Amino acid sequence: MIKIDTFFASSQLCNNCGYKNEEVKDLKIRNWKCSECGKVHDRDINASKNILDEGLKMQKAS
Repeated sequence: MIKIDTFFASSQLCNNCGYKNEEVKDLKIRNWKCSECGKVHDRDINASKNILDEGLKMQKAS
């Protein structure tokens, strides 16, 4: 099992380009558009993709 840091900004990172959007910290924001690449994200789907990617990176590093 791989544990991702509790404070990993999974819902704030664009899973397409990696841009960190700190304006979406508010849990009321369910969808957002990346200001760098223009991709539109569902907060939960984006977070799950970022968590998977981070876990795979950690697995490769170990």
